[in-house]
Amino acid sequence: MRITTPYGAKSTADEVSEGIDLTGKRAVVTGGASGIGVETARTLVRRGASVTLAVRDTERGHKAAEEIGHGVEVRQLELTDHASIAAFAADWEGPLHLLINNAGVMALPSLTPDPQGWEFQFATNHLGHFFLTTRLHSALAAAGGARVVSLSSSAHLFSPVVFDDINFKFRPYDATLAYAQSKTAVNLFAVAASARWRDDGITVNTANPGAIATPLQRHVGGKLATPVELQKTTEQGASTSVLLAVSLQLEDIGGRYFNDNQEAVPTDQRPADVEELVRSVAPYSLDPENAERLWAISAAAVGLNGK
Repeated sequence: MRITTPYGAKSTADEVSEGIDLTGKRAVVTGGASGIGVETARTLVRRGASVTLAVRDTERGHKAAEEIGHGVEVRQLELTDHASIAAFAADWEGPLHLLINNAGVMALPSLTPDPQGWEFQFATNHLGHFFLTTRLHSALAAAGGARVVSLSSSAHLFSPVVFDDINFKFRPYDATLAYAQSKTAVNLFAVAASARWRDDGITVNTANPGAIATPLQRHVGGKLATPVELQKTTEQGASTSVLLAVSLQLEDIGGRYFNDNQEAVPTDQRPADVEELVRSVAPYSLDPENAERLWAISAAAVGLNGK
Protein backbone atom coordinates (compact mmCIF):
# COMPACT_ATOMS: atom_id res chain seq x y z
CA MET A 1 0.00 0.00 0.00
CA ARG A 2 1.33 3.42 -0.97
CA ILE A 3 2.14 5.61 2.03
CA THR A 4 0.64 9.08 2.23
CA THR A 5 1.17 11.67 4.98
CA PRO A 6 -0.48 14.94 6.04
CA TYR A 7 2.55 16.86 4.76
CA GLY A 8 3.42 18.30 1.39
CA ALA A 9 6.02 20.05 -0.74
CA LYS A 10 6.10 23.19 1.40
CA SER A 11 6.20 21.44 4.79
CA THR A 12 9.36 22.05 6.79
CA ALA A 13 11.62 19.66 8.66
CA ASP A 14 10.38 21.12 11.93
CA GLU A 15 6.76 20.55 10.98
CA VAL A 16 7.15 16.89 9.99
CA SER A 17 9.09 16.12 13.19
CA GLU A 18 6.85 18.00 15.61
CA GLY A 19 6.27 16.00 18.80
CA ILE A 20 9.06 13.50 18.09
CA ASP A 21 11.55 12.88 20.91
CA LEU A 22 14.95 11.65 19.75
CA THR A 23 16.65 11.87 23.13
CA GLY A 24 19.31 9.16 23.36
CA LYS A 25 19.37 8.58 19.60
CA ARG A 26 22.60 8.93 17.64
CA ALA A 27 22.67 10.10 14.04
CA VAL A 28 25.21 10.58 11.26
CA VAL A 29 24.58 13.10 8.46
CA THR A 30 27.00 12.96 5.54
CA GLY A 31 27.60 16.26 3.81
CA GLY A 32 26.28 18.01 6.87
CA ALA A 33 28.35 21.16 6.43
CA SER A 34 26.02 22.89 3.98
CA GLY A 35 22.61 22.97 2.32
CA ILE A 36 19.90 20.62 3.47
CA GLY A 37 22.47 18.56 5.38
CA VAL A 38 22.84 21.38 7.92
CA GLU A 39 19.07 21.78 8.15
CA THR A 40 18.57 18.05 8.63
CA ALA A 41 21.17 17.97 11.39
CA ARG A 42 19.72 21.06 13.05
CA THR A 43 16.25 19.52 13.20
CA LEU A 44 17.49 16.19 14.55
CA VAL A 45 19.42 18.00 17.30
CA ARG A 46 16.37 20.12 18.09
CA ARG A 47 14.44 16.88 18.63
CA GLY A 48 17.09 15.59 21.05
CA ALA A 49 19.44 13.49 18.91
CA SER A 50 23.23 13.54 19.11
CA VAL A 51 24.45 14.22 15.57
CA THR A 52 27.77 13.57 13.87
CA LEU A 53 28.50 15.61 10.76
CA ALA A 54 30.53 13.41 8.41
CA VAL A 55 32.22 15.89 6.09
CA ARG A 56 35.06 16.27 3.64
CA ASP A 57 35.99 19.75 4.88
CA THR A 58 36.18 19.64 8.67
CA GLU A 59 36.74 23.40 8.95
CA ARG A 60 33.38 24.03 7.30
CA GLY A 61 31.94 21.21 9.38
CA HIS A 62 33.01 22.87 12.63
CA LYS A 63 31.49 26.17 11.50
CA ALA A 64 28.20 24.37 10.82
CA ALA A 65 28.39 22.60 14.18
CA GLU A 66 28.94 25.90 15.98
CA GLU A 67 25.93 27.35 14.18
CA ILE A 68 23.72 24.42 15.17
CA GLY A 69 24.95 24.37 18.76
CA HIS A 70 25.16 21.73 21.47
CA GLY A 71 24.79 18.07 20.47
CA VAL A 72 26.94 18.05 17.32
CA GLU A 73 30.36 16.59 16.60
CA VAL A 74 32.38 16.62 13.38
CA ARG A 75 34.32 13.79 11.78
CA GLN A 76 36.22 13.70 8.51
CA LEU A 77 34.83 11.58 5.67
CA GLU A 78 35.75 11.47 1.98
CA LEU A 79 33.28 9.29 0.08
CA THR A 80 35.63 8.52 -2.81
CA ASP A 81 38.43 7.44 -0.45
CA HIS A 82 37.86 3.89 0.79
CA ALA A 83 40.48 4.30 3.50
CA SER A 84 38.65 7.35 4.83
CA ILE A 85 35.34 5.46 4.90
CA ALA A 86 36.90 2.44 6.59
CA ALA A 87 38.52 4.68 9.22
CA PHE A 88 35.26 6.48 9.94
CA ALA A 89 33.41 3.19 10.42
CA ALA A 90 36.21 1.65 12.49
CA ASP A 91 36.20 4.63 14.84
CA TRP A 92 32.46 4.44 15.42
CA GLU A 93 31.56 2.96 18.79
CA GLY A 94 28.13 1.87 19.99
CA PRO A 95 24.79 1.84 18.22
CA LEU A 96 23.80 4.10 15.34
CA HIS A 97 20.10 4.87 15.14
CA LEU A 98 19.94 7.17 12.10
CA LEU A 99 22.21 7.37 9.07
CA ILE A 100 21.38 10.16 6.64
CA ASN A 101 23.31 9.64 3.39
CA ASN A 102 22.95 13.25 2.33
CA ALA A 103 26.24 14.15 0.60
CA GLY A 104 26.40 14.21 -3.16
CA VAL A 105 27.75 15.72 -6.36
CA MET A 106 25.87 16.65 -9.50
CA ALA A 107 26.54 17.24 -13.19
CA LEU A 108 30.34 17.12 -13.28
CA PRO A 109 31.18 18.79 -16.62
CA SER A 110 33.66 16.14 -17.75
CA LEU A 111 34.21 12.45 -17.19
CA THR A 112 36.13 12.15 -13.94
CA PRO A 113 37.14 8.82 -12.41
CA ASP A 114 37.58 8.32 -8.69
CA PRO A 115 40.83 6.71 -7.41
CA GLN A 116 39.36 3.26 -8.09
CA GLY A 117 38.33 4.18 -11.66
CA TRP A 118 34.59 4.61 -11.12
CA GLU A 119 32.72 7.55 -12.64
CA PHE A 120 32.81 10.21 -9.94
CA GLN A 121 29.08 10.79 -9.48
CA PHE A 122 28.38 7.07 -9.24
CA ALA A 123 31.35 6.70 -6.89
CA THR A 124 30.23 9.49 -4.56
CA ASN A 125 26.45 9.30 -4.62
CA HIS A 126 26.20 5.52 -4.57
CA LEU A 127 29.40 3.54 -4.00
CA GLY A 128 30.76 5.70 -1.19
CA HIS A 129 27.50 5.54 0.70
CA PHE A 130 27.17 1.82 -0.04
CA PHE A 131 30.60 1.23 1.49
CA LEU A 132 29.86 3.47 4.47
CA THR A 133 26.45 1.94 5.22
CA THR A 134 27.60 -1.65 4.93
CA ARG A 135 30.64 -0.89 7.11
CA LEU A 136 28.28 0.55 9.73
CA HIS A 137 25.91 -2.41 9.52
CA SER A 138 26.77 -3.80 12.96
CA ALA A 139 26.26 -0.38 14.59
CA LEU A 140 22.92 0.00 12.83
CA ALA A 141 21.86 -3.51 13.85
CA ALA A 142 22.82 -2.78 17.47
CA ALA A 143 20.40 0.16 17.54
CA GLY A 144 17.31 -2.02 17.18
CA GLY A 145 15.13 -0.33 14.59
CA ALA A 146 17.75 1.81 12.85
CA ARG A 147 16.81 3.85 9.82
CA VAL A 148 18.92 4.80 6.83
CA VAL A 149 17.78 7.65 4.61
CA SER A 150 19.57 8.21 1.30
CA LEU A 151 19.18 11.28 -0.87
CA SER A 152 17.91 10.55 -4.36
CA SER A 153 16.52 12.82 -7.07
CA SER A 154 13.77 12.99 -9.67
CA ALA A 155 16.71 12.92 -12.10
CA HIS A 156 16.71 9.12 -11.67
CA LEU A 157 13.86 9.16 -14.22
CA PHE A 158 16.38 10.14 -16.90
CA SER A 159 18.42 6.93 -16.79
CA PRO A 160 18.57 3.44 -15.32
CA VAL A 161 21.90 2.08 -14.17
CA VAL A 162 23.58 1.08 -17.43
CA PHE A 163 25.18 -2.04 -16.00
CA ASP A 164 27.30 -2.77 -19.06
CA ASP A 165 28.78 0.73 -19.18
CA ILE A 166 28.54 2.41 -15.77
CA ASN A 167 31.82 4.24 -16.35
CA PHE A 168 31.09 5.57 -19.86
CA LYS A 169 33.80 3.55 -21.56
CA PHE A 170 31.68 2.86 -24.66
CA ARG A 171 29.30 5.85 -24.82
CA PRO A 172 29.89 9.57 -24.78
CA TYR A 173 29.94 11.02 -21.31
CA ASP A 174 26.79 12.91 -20.41
CA ALA A 175 26.72 14.75 -17.08
CA THR A 176 22.95 14.47 -16.69
CA LEU A 177 22.84 10.76 -17.48
CA ALA A 178 25.75 10.07 -15.13
CA TYR A 179 23.97 11.90 -12.32
CA ALA A 180 20.71 10.14 -13.17
CA GLN A 181 22.15 6.62 -13.03
CA SER A 182 23.87 7.42 -9.72
CA LYS A 183 20.51 8.35 -8.21
CA THR A 184 18.84 5.26 -9.66
CA ALA A 185 21.60 3.33 -7.91
CA VAL A 186 20.70 5.06 -4.63
CA ASN A 187 17.11 3.83 -4.98
CA LEU A 188 18.21 0.29 -5.82
CA PHE A 189 20.49 0.15 -2.79
CA ALA A 190 17.51 0.92 -0.56
CA VAL A 191 15.62 -2.01 -2.06
CA ALA A 192 18.45 -4.52 -1.66
CA ALA A 193 19.57 -3.38 1.79
CA SER A 194 16.05 -3.35 3.24
CA ALA A 195 15.48 -6.90 1.99
CA ARG A 196 18.82 -8.12 3.39
CA TRP A 197 18.62 -6.37 6.73
CA ARG A 198 14.94 -6.76 7.62
CA ASP A 199 15.71 -9.26 10.38
CA ASP A 200 18.25 -6.79 11.81
CA GLY A 201 15.55 -4.16 12.17
CA ILE A 202 17.24 -1.85 9.65
CA THR A 203 15.20 -0.04 7.02
CA VAL A 204 16.51 2.01 4.10
CA ASN A 205 14.42 4.52 2.16
CA THR A 206 15.23 7.27 -0.31
CA ALA A 207 14.13 10.89 -0.47
CA ASN A 208 13.94 13.32 -3.35
CA PRO A 209 14.43 16.66 -1.57
CA GLY A 210 13.21 18.72 -4.51
CA ALA A 211 14.68 21.84 -6.07
CA ILE A 212 16.70 23.81 -3.52
CA ALA A 213 19.45 26.31 -4.27
CA THR A 214 22.51 24.79 -2.58
CA PRO A 215 26.21 24.25 -3.47
CA LEU A 216 25.08 21.09 -5.31
CA GLN A 217 24.26 23.26 -8.34
CA ARG A 218 27.75 24.73 -8.65
CA HIS A 219 28.46 22.82 -11.90
CA VAL A 220 25.28 24.10 -13.57
CA GLY A 221 25.82 27.77 -12.87
CA GLY A 222 24.17 27.70 -9.47
CA LYS A 223 20.73 27.95 -11.07
CA LEU A 224 17.61 25.83 -10.76
CA ALA A 225 15.73 24.82 -13.91
CA THR A 226 12.62 24.00 -11.89
CA PRO A 227 9.82 26.62 -12.03
CA VAL A 228 9.94 29.10 -9.14
CA GLU A 229 6.65 27.89 -7.69
CA LEU A 230 8.13 24.38 -7.28
CA GLN A 231 11.38 25.50 -5.66
CA LYS A 232 11.95 25.04 -1.94
CA THR A 233 13.84 26.53 0.96
CA THR A 234 16.42 24.39 2.74
CA GLU A 235 13.94 23.93 5.61
CA GLN A 236 11.41 22.53 3.14
CA GLY A 237 14.02 20.52 1.26
CA ALA A 238 15.13 18.74 4.43
CA SER A 239 11.60 17.74 5.38
CA THR A 240 11.33 14.47 3.46
CA SER A 241 14.68 13.24 4.80
CA VAL A 242 13.58 14.06 8.34
CA LEU A 243 10.16 12.49 7.83
CA LEU A 244 11.75 9.21 6.74
CA ALA A 245 14.11 9.35 9.71
CA VAL A 246 11.54 9.96 12.44
CA SER A 247 7.93 9.37 11.38
CA LEU A 248 6.03 6.62 13.19
CA GLN A 249 4.31 5.85 9.87
CA LEU A 250 7.63 4.65 8.50
CA GLU A 251 8.31 2.07 11.20
CA ASP A 252 9.44 -1.19 9.56
CA ILE A 253 9.00 0.35 6.07
CA GLY A 254 11.94 0.05 3.69
CA GLY A 255 12.93 0.00 0.05
CA ARG A 256 10.73 2.92 -0.99
CA TYR A 257 11.19 6.30 -2.66
CA PHE A 258 9.52 9.46 -1.39
CA ASN A 259 9.18 13.05 -2.53
CA ASP A 260 7.27 16.00 -1.10
CA ASN A 261 6.70 13.86 2.01
CA GLN A 262 4.70 11.26 0.08
CA GLU A 263 5.59 7.89 -1.39
CA ALA A 264 6.08 8.41 -5.11
CA VAL A 265 3.78 7.12 -7.82
CA PRO A 266 5.26 4.60 -10.33
CA THR A 267 5.19 5.68 -13.96
CA ASP A 268 5.61 3.70 -17.19
CA GLN A 269 7.43 6.53 -18.95
CA ARG A 270 9.29 9.68 -18.04
CA PRO A 271 6.73 12.45 -17.48
CA ALA A 272 6.96 15.51 -19.69
CA ASP A 273 5.28 17.69 -17.10
CA VAL A 274 7.57 18.93 -14.30
CA GLU A 275 4.91 18.65 -11.59
CA GLU A 276 4.30 15.00 -12.49
CA LEU A 277 8.03 14.36 -12.79
CA VAL A 278 8.75 15.39 -9.22
CA ARG A 279 6.15 13.04 -7.75
CA SER A 280 6.95 9.98 -9.90
CA VAL A 281 9.30 7.04 -9.58
CA ALA A 282 10.72 4.78 -12.29
CA PRO A 283 9.96 1.09 -11.65
CA TYR A 284 13.44 0.13 -12.87
CA SER A 285 14.86 2.01 -9.86
CA LEU A 286 12.92 -0.18 -7.41
CA ASP A 287 13.24 -3.49 -9.24
CA PRO A 288 14.55 -6.27 -6.96
CA GLU A 289 16.52 -8.00 -9.74
CA ASN A 290 18.24 -4.74 -10.68
CA ALA A 291 18.89 -4.15 -6.98
CA GLU A 292 20.57 -7.53 -6.57
CA ARG A 293 22.68 -7.03 -9.68
CA LEU A 294 23.85 -3.66 -8.42
CA TRP A 295 24.56 -5.05 -4.95
CA ALA A 296 26.86 -7.69 -6.44
CA ILE A 297 28.75 -5.09 -8.48
CA SER A 298 29.01 -2.71 -5.53
CA ALA A 299 30.10 -5.38 -3.07
CA ALA A 300 32.89 -6.46 -5.43
CA ALA A 301 33.95 -2.83 -5.91
CA VAL A 302 34.43 -2.23 -2.18
CA GLY A 303 35.58 -5.72 -1.20
CA LEU A 304 32.49 -6.49 0.87
CA ASN A 305 32.06 -9.95 2.36
CA GLY A 306 28.90 -11.07 4.12
CA LYS A 307 26.29 -8.43 4.97
